Order: sequence, then structure tokens, then C-alpha cells
Amino acid sequence: MFTIITGAQFGDEGKGKIVDLIAKDYDIVSRFQGGNNAGHTVRVGDVTYKLHLIPSGILLNARVLIGPGVVLNPEVLAEEITMLEKHGIEINAKKLGIDAKTSIIMPYHTEMDELREASREQKIGTTKRGVGYAYIDKVARDEIRMAELVDSKHFLTRLKELAPQKEREVAAMGGDPKIVMDPILIEKYIQFGRKFTKYITDVSREINKALDEGKCVMAEASQGTHLDVIHGTQKFVTSSSTIAGSACANLGVGPTRVDNVIAIVKAYITRVGEGPLPTELTGELGEKIQNAGCEFGTTTGRSRRCGWFDLPLMKKAIALNGYTEISLTKLDVLTGINPIRICIGYNYKGENVDYPPELTDDLLECKPIYEDLPGWENNLTAVKALEELPENARHYVKRLEELMKVSISYISVGPDRIQTFRKY
Repeated sequence: MFTIITGAQFGDEGKGKIVDLIAKDYDIVSRFQGGNNAGHTVRVGDVTYKLHLIPSGILLNARVLIGPGVVLNPEVLAEEITMLEKHGIEINAKKLGIDAKTSIIMPYHTEMDELREASREQKIGTTKRGVGYAYIDKVARDEIRMAELVDSKHFLTRLKELAPQKEREVAAMGGDPKIVMDPILIEKYIQFGRKFTKYITDVSREINKALDEGKCVMAEASQGTHLDVIHGTQKFVTSSSTIAGSACANLGVGPTRVDNVIAIVKAYITRVGEGPLPTELTGELGEKIQNAGCEFGTTTGRSRRCGWFDLPLMKKAIALNGYTEISLTKLDVLTGINPIRICIGYNYKGENVDYPPELTDDLLECKPIYEDLPGWENNLTAVKALEELPENARHYVKRLEELMKVSISYISVGPDRIQTFRKY
């Protein structure tokens, strides 16, 4: 069985928590795009794990893979491995695999990202992790890959080949070109390469072989649907394709092998950084949701903008991903709010529409049309079954399911692993 999990909103939907919950049923969990510009938070008992590159399935018995569609900062990966080992989780070549074609984020990528964002009149809200510039080099065929990083001779040859071009680019942006061939940074990367040699694998071959043998494979996305570089709210998007089809392309698995596509959806909506958020709540209520939901970025610590559930954006996410089921997270955050609103459409230039316009500038002009539902006062964090939810919370879940026309399979009422239950 091949399952793809993606975020259906603007990221931060709780993918790591759901992956961790169901990874026990999978032999392989593989990350297929993005870099350390995303973070998945998983809480197990009193321990909170913040993962930026290693798939969340690492906390269970699954083999975890980093696919060639990912751009990888070796320093961040080394830090994650150290963090996991400190918590008693052994990371060896049997547990972790990294595709030889995975692109490496170099120090000059991070420098260029910071310089470019600083120079923008209208900020994008980039995490300044160098992810976009690593993808630029991938498309331009100027990348350094994991296969080269683990071979110091090839790494130095490739870096010297690229150095004149990269030095000119950094200098033109107002940075110090010496960062490109800084001997301390080069030696650090050579040491990372030696450390990671044992993890090298062919992810496409490994996954296809596992599927041939009847094993279960999960593809884990980072970010969310509406940050997709093609279909998202351009230009306020990430640098990779975040939708389900990207898993097939980036892992090297044919689309006919996909059995299940799971959406991770918050009971409301959030967004980090700039860009349109039609249902945004900017006052006291927005702050209440933000604080109750601990809506602060795993990677950057930035506060997340909060708003009511947006059905038009969800309809587009369903169309883009072909979801077969939905996992609804953070239902508990809405406790004590009355009424609870669902955006069922927009008023756009005097006309009521139920699907978002294609262009970002047009989405900025959309005014939400709401349906109000009664709220509830009961604390949900100890609820372990659908029938234990208060009536109005059950009604809210049922109404979302009716509007989305896709079954909700899991409901989360808190950050801990045990605070998620199957709907039926």
C-alpha cells in the first residue's frame, strides 16, 4: 500500500503528529520535498521532538527515507540525529536512508536567501534557510548532490567549478563572496559527508521494491497545499511542489501505485508570513485561537495568523490532491468560542463564488461569506471517541464533513500522541 500525506491548508496542520500516529502500520516513511524551512512537532509523553528533515516515522519502527526532491542542510540533519540519539533513538543505516541525488543547501544559498529577502520592498516571508536558492541551482543544474558531498574529492571539484559564478552572485547582492570558499565551512561540510556516507540509497528503487513485496509505504509532505510553488498563492509560496502528485515525481513512484491520499486539516486555518488569508481574525479572538493552539512556528518561532475554516480553499486542496480521507486536528482549540464560523464562499467583485480565484491579487479582494454554528464549553483534551464529544462539537465535525464531501477518519484534540482518535 502506498499512502501520501499532505497538508491541505498553509502548512502547520499537524502532519508530524498524524504521521507519528499511523507510522506503526507502515514499513517505510519517506519525505519527498522541501527542506528545513518546515518543522514537524511530535509530542510523546513528556518529550517534544521537533523535526525539520527526518520524517516523523523515525519515532516508531518504520525505515525513514529522505528523497531526491528534498533540499538538505547537512548541519541541520546532523543536529537532528544528535537530538534523537540523546533521547535514546538509534540512527543507523538500517533506520535512515538518503537518496544520492538529494540536493545540498550550501552556506552561500542561505546568504543569498537572506540578502534577497532584505532587499525586497514587499516581503515574501521566507524562512531564510536557503531552500529557494538550492532549488534554483537544482533546476539550473548547478547543484551539489549528496553523492558528491560524501566523496570529498568530487565535492571539492564541483565546488571549485561553481565558485566563480557563486562568488559573483553573492557579491552582486551585496554579500561577502568569501563565504563560497571559506575553508572552515568547506571542512565542516567534508566532515558531514563522511558522517552521512553510510546512509546513501536509491529511494525510488527501494520504495518500488517494497511495494512489489506487499509492504506499506507512506510519503510525507512538508508545508501545505496553498504554499505549492505552482498552485499556491504565488508569490507567497514555498519553493517546491507540496501537493500529492509531487510525491510520485519526487520519489520516483508511478501514480498508479497510489492507494490513499490523506489530508491533514486544522479545525480552523493558520498562515505564517505574508500572503492572503481571507478569513483572518486580527483582534482578540484571533489572539485567543493563536494562544490556545500554540500557533508559533516550529522552524522560526514566528506567530501564525489565525482565521476561520475556509471551505473554498479546502475545495481547491481536495481538487489538487485527490484526497481519500481527512484527519482533522486541533478541534480542542475552538472550545469556548461561540459562535464558530465556517467560510462557505466569497463575495468577489459583487458576485458570490464557492471556489477561490486563481490569482493571488484576486484572492486578496475576496470577502468571506459565513455560516455560523453553535460552540461548546467542554474541554476536549481527554476525549477518546466521537461519542464523547459534546453535541455541538460533533455537529461541527459532521458539518465540515458534509461540506468537504470527504470522510474524516481521525480527530485530534491535543498535541500528545494519545490525543488523537479514529472517528469510527
